[in-house]
Amino acid sequence: MKSVEEQLYIIEDGAEEIVPLDEFKAKLARAIKTNTPLKIKYGVDPTAPDLHLGHAVTLRKLRQFQELGHTVQLLIGDYTARVGDPTERSSTRPQLSPEVIDENAKTYTSQAFRILDRDKTILDYNGRWFATMPFDRVLKVCAQFTVARMLERDDFTKRFTAQVPISLHEFLYPVMQGYDSVELESDVEIGGTDQKFNMLAGRDLQRWAEQEPQAVITMPILEGTDGVVRMSKSKGNYIGLTEAPDEQFGKLMSIPDNVMVRYYRLCTDLSRDEVDALEKGLADGSLHPNVIKRRLAKEIIALYHSPDAAEEAEGIFDAKFKKVEGATAAERLAAIGADIPEIEVTADMLADGGGVWIVKLLTTAGFAKSNGEARRLIEGGAVKYNDEQITDANLEVSPKNGDILQAGKRRIAKVSV
Repeated sequence: MKSVEEQLYIIEDGAEEIVPLDEFKAKLARAIKTNTPLKIKYGVDPTAPDLHLGHAVTLRKLRQFQELGHTVQLLIGDYTARVGDPTERSSTRPQLSPEVIDENAKTYTSQAFRILDRDKTILDYNGRWFATMPFDRVLKVCAQFTVARMLERDDFTKRFTAQVPISLHEFLYPVMQGYDSVELESDVEIGGTDQKFNMLAGRDLQRWAEQEPQAVITMPILEGTDGVVRMSKSKGNYIGLTEAPDEQFGKLMSIPDNVMVRYYRLCTDLSRDEVDALEKGLADGSLHPNVIKRRLAKEIIALYHSPDAAEEAEGIFDAKFKKVEGATAAERLAAIGADIPEIEVTADMLADGGGVWIVKLLTTAGFAKSNGEARRLIEGGAVKYNDEQITDANLEVSPKNGDILQAGKRRIAKVSV
C-alpha cells in the first residue's frame, strides 16, 4: 500500500470534509501496518433506476479507495428506501413498492459497476438484517437518539416550524442508516454533504455497539447543467451515465463556464495538478473556454464509452450546431440535445398588472446573484427574453409557459407559470 501521506493526498482531492481527520489517518496507518484493507461503506437507496454524473462523484472516490487497496461495501438500501430519505424534503416522500425498489436496484448496481471494481466490492442489502430484526432490538437502537437530536436536522426543523407534518417513520431513516454501519462494521462511510447527519449517526451507534466509530467523508454535491441547482433527473439538468455519447456531449457543452473546473475535478481522471493548470489558464486568458469545455466533454465520454465515441460525438455536435446557426437559443439547445431548466414564476412574483420584473426573473433563475448584477447584465446587452434583447432594467414582462430567458450565450431557462 502507498504511505498515509500519499493515500491522503489522493483521498482529500475533491472531498469536502473528513471527520475526524486524525482518526482517519490512524485508520490508514493501521491498515498499512497490518496490510488489512479498510472497509469503505457507501449506502444508496434505489429510488430511481438511472445514475448520472452527480452519483458518479462519490462512486469515483470509492474507486480510488479500491485502487489504493481498500474494500468497498456497496449497500443497497432496499429497506431504507421503503422509508425514504427525508433529506432536503419539504414533505413526506411517497413510499415505493418492494417490486419497484428491486427493479431499480438491478439497474443501479449494473451502472455502478461501470465505475467500481466488482472484485473489490462487497454488495449487500440492508433488508438482510432489517427484515428479521426483533422489535425489542428496534427499541434499543431507537433509544440512542432523542427527538431534540432529530430536530437538529435543518429539513425537519423547517417542516416543524412551518407546521408541515413529519411522519414518525421519517425519524427512523437516520437511525436505520446509522445501524447499517453497525452491521457492516465499517471503518469509513462516504456520502454527499447532505448525508453528514446520517453518517455521524452511524458513529454514535457503533460506539453503543462497542465498535470503533467509522470516519466520515463527505463529497460535494455536483451542480447540474444549469450550473445552479444540484444535478437531478426531476430538474431536467442531469447527464446520465448510460446516455448516448452525442447526448452527453451536447449537454456538457451547455454547462456554464464557471462550473467547468468543478466538473473537471469531480468528473474526470485528470490529476489535481492538471486541473490547477487548466484553472490558471482560464483565469489568465491563455486557454479558451470553448476548447477546455470540448476537452471536458471528451474526457467524460471516454470514461463511460470510449475515446473514439468521444471524437464521434464532437463531430455530431459540430454538424448539428452548424445546421441551426440562425435558429433561436431554445432551438439551438434542443438541436444539440440539451435540457432547458425551468424558472417557476409564482403568484408573489407578479406585479399588479400581471407582469414580472425582468431583474427578478434573472435572480430567480440564478443568472445573477443580486439585483445590481442583473441590472449590469441588462446594461451590457447580455439579456434576451424570447430572443428579444432587453435594454430596460425596469421592464416587466408578461410571463407565459414556454417563454425563454437568456443571459449570455449559454445561460438559458424556460418559464413555467
